[in-house]
Amino acid sequence: MKKRICVTMLGLMLSASLLAGCGGTETVTEEPTSEEVVEEVEADVNSDAEEESDQEAADKVAALIDAIYVQERTAETDAQCKAAKEAWDALTDTQKELVEGEEADPDYFGRDTGDASLDDTLNQDEIGENEILVVSFGTSFNDSRAKDIGGIEKTIAAAYPDWSVRRAFTAQIIINHVQARDNAPIDNMQQALDRAVANQVKNIVIQPTHLMHGAEYDEMKEVVEAYADKFQSVAISEPLLGAVGTTAEEVNADKETVAEAVTAEAVKEAGFDSLDAAKEAGVAFVFMGHGTSHTAKVSYTQMQNQMVQLGYDNVWIGTVEGEPEETACESVIDAVAKEGYKKVVLRPLMVVAGDHANNDMAGDEDDSWKSMFNASGKFESVDTQIAGLGRIEEIQKLYVSHLAEVIK
Repeated sequence: MKKRICVTMLGLMLSASLLAGCGGTETVTEEPTSEEVVEEVEADVNSDAEEESDQEAADKVAALIDAIYVQERTAETDAQCKAAKEAWDALTDTQKELVEGEEADPDYFGRDTGDASLDDTLNQDEIGENEILVVSFGTSFNDSRAKDIGGIEKTIAAAYPDWSVRRAFTAQIIINHVQARDNAPIDNMQQALDRAVANQVKNIVIQPTHLMHGAEYDEMKEVVEAYADKFQSVAISEPLLGAVGTTAEEVNADKETVAEAVTAEAVKEAGFDSLDAAKEAGVAFVFMGHGTSHTAKVSYTQMQNQMVQLGYDNVWIGTVEGEPEETACESVIDAVAKEGYKKVVLRPLMVVAGDHANNDMAGDEDDSWKSMFNASGKFESVDTQIAGLGRIEEIQKLYVSHLAEVIK
């Protein structure tokens, strides 16, 4: 730093000498004193050092977040979650804005997703002999977790008061997020099943909140089967849409119930008395699912065919992943525009209105569905409804009916 100061001062003094030696009549501006020069240079140096320090502090937190953004739980997970939150809390507001990692960003801890205390994690002991374990992928959006997943769990508990209802999430990434941010531990599958064994549960029924018999359902089933000899009886209930079927045209009573329920809620929230009234107003409804490369992806095509069979010709099914191909955003945009609809309402075809609903569907980024529908220039308005299937009463009842088939 001293070398830099000396060089700066020398340059200023040489400039002053040259000006003094000139014979011109131009007014010579007063040069800063050496003390002022030193103060200015030191201020610049301190500013640079402070910026470096802020980024270094932010980078350390980003690394801690990336370390818990993993799908495997280890013996260090609890300590890592605690360390990440403590490090985040120690940052200044300026430093928090600089947090950026492979998965980390300021929203990881900073985004307001609702009051976590309104959600019951259902990881209590003293279960009794009979347990219903409600298994969900999970979400870090607190309001959605309480309304969508919590709504299903409460309805099941009310329907089966003699059974203890407990929760398990299959996404460790989400479990870690909620635990680190809100200090609200949620059991993963292994923890929940170990808890059941430790509590000497005799009969356990697994109720997945998954939409279909997809990859997540298959993985969950494998974990449950590994515990089959730990209980007197183990049963797995159907996911929301029931059996997948073999052809794209094949539908069932479960798909019909879901199609009617989500459409009715969307129409009501949009302010119409009926789907026909919305159609007359030039409004189309697009329900966005996740999509999958699993063979169960035919379920989305079946849901579209179910809408057609119900006469819902201003309703379309789409998927974030664009699998099946006809459910890709661009394909749905073309299909809706071709039928002449100028107003669109987007709503998730997902049990939980979490990250996909808030960001992939309704986000402000260029690649969100809302942005792409608007950017197409084919529509007068594009509205979004951020609400999961899990909060709809008819959907909650459908899970209860699935349980009845295995509990009886």
